[in-house]
Amino acid sequence: MTSPIAKLSFWGVRGSTPTVDPATWRYGGNTPCLELVAPDGTQFILDCGTGLRMLGNRWAEGINGASAETHILVTHYHWDHIQGLPFFAPLYVEKNQFQFYSFRSKFLGRDSLRQVFEAQMALPYFPVDFSAMSARRKFREVDGGESFQIGKNKVSARWLNHPQGCLGFRIETPAGIVAYATDNEPGDQVLEKNLRELATDADIFINDAQFTPAQLDSRRKGWGHSSWREGVNVAREVNAKTLVLFHHDPDSTDRIVDEILRDAREKFDSVFAASEGMVITLGAAGEPVQAHMPGSRTALRREAQFRACVSGVTAEGQKFEEETVVRDLSLQGALISLKHSPRIQSELQVTMQTPGAEGVQEMRLRGYVVRLEEGAERGTTAVGVVFTD
Repeated sequence: MTSPIAKLSFWGVRGSTPTVDPATWRYGGNTPCLELVAPDGTQFILDCGTGLRMLGNRWAEGINGASAETHILVTHYHWDHIQGLPFFAPLYVEKNQFQFYSFRSKFLGRDSLRQVFEAQMALPYFPVDFSAMSARRKFREVDGGESFQIGKNKVSARWLNHPQGCLGFRIETPAGIVAYATDNEPGDQVLEKNLRELATDADIFINDAQFTPAQLDSRRKGWGHSSWREGVNVAREVNAKTLVLFHHDPDSTDRIVDEILRDAREKFDSVFAASEGMVITLGAAGEPVQAHMPGSRTALRREAQFRACVSGVTAEGQKFEEETVVRDLSLQGALISLKHSPRIQSELQVTMQTPGAEGVQEMRLRGYVVRLEEGAERGTTAVGVVFTD
């Protein structure tokens, strides 16, 4: 008997507005969109930010295409959570079918979600209107406190603390529990209780970490967002297994997100920072949750042969230092063979010896672990890194 497996993919992880500058390249600049494929084949999409376009393009390529009916859970109606919908190619294909879920806004009344989608594509904001989408579409209003069944999966919705309202979702699958709580701010006791209900015993707890604790305590108070520290506190209290920091601020560079991740990992064992292309698999028997990063992040490599000293932290949190040879190198990163297996999204110090006109020179680089594969030699790990310095 094989264990049921669910796959969670991150297509957009940035909050508020998309970013395209090089300083946010590693984690990605598309706004929120996740894809969850449950063990029974049920396909969920969480939010419709600009990452939705990338997901649609992947389906168009025939890779993990749309199922008979795809279920789209929309947390709220702010631009960064809906702006990818007009560019989602599968909605223009007649054979596809989508069921949308969100809440009735007190500002819009009945059929709020349909109204929002129609309005953002109305003249003069978009060249074609909502009727251009030929896929079959259904809309269901849900309320905080409601639970319902989709296939073999239970979905629960809870209100979160965010301006104009926001729902968090808990999806219980045969492979594990995913709690999605983007856009929430601590401070309201009732809504904080809702957050904890969503995250209780979750295998994956995705939580807003847009601001640093210092920002949240001062000038960003009341903006409707949280910090890594709040996420860690909740995860500890409710026995969540893995915390994913999400909804990165558009002004947070990759370096800033690195620092946020390091701070969180000092307080909680299993933490990842959401990154475009990251895939988390749930349900592998006897194995801890693992995040897998996209191979494209290491760019095109060329064969090389440089002696190097590499130091970092293993997946178990132990520091290591190891002599090795770098055999694959690009302008942005490298593939390094190590006997140690470092933690994904951790930092490596790579000191390479490079020949030159004046003899062998040392080149000191900082690398960020984006891939882990079985090495070509027995007992080794092929570690893909992106250079940050």
